[in-house]
Amino acid sequence: MSSMITSVTPFLMFEGDAEAALSLYVQTIPGSNIISITRYGPGEAGTEGKVSMARANIGGVLEVMATDSYVKHAFNFTPSLSLFVNFKEEHGDGAIDRVVSTLSEGGSVLMPLDNYGFSRRFAWVNDRFGVSWQLNLT
Repeated sequence: MSSMITSVTPFLMFEGDAEAALSLYVQTIPGSNIISITRYGPGEAGTEGKVSMARANIGGVLEVMATDSYVKHAFNFTPSLSLFVNFKEEHGDGAIDRVVSTLSEGGSVLMPLDNYGFSRRFAWVNDRFGVSWQLNLT
């Protein structure tokens, strides 16, 4: 049986910080890049120049979509849904240390980088934009 679905992509909704967040992610996580950004234009519902739709590749393995919502919401991101990133062991502790440090700056640390038994190097952080990240050294 063939599927009618062509893809499933995480969608991150911001209220003005989409470009800053994606820029942080692609600068921090090796192998990442912004694929495309479309901005609100004059007379459109969103703030002119803000992101109406963007796509980024995280770590060369996951595509995410993002937008700056022009509708104000009574909710934000929750750690109940997080982006789980596995780092290869050959890259050593340096890469995961740097990413954990950068993503937690201005955010919060839910589980500090440590050996938790299920992983010798694992951290769970919320970045300054509220996006939750689980970072693991395999």
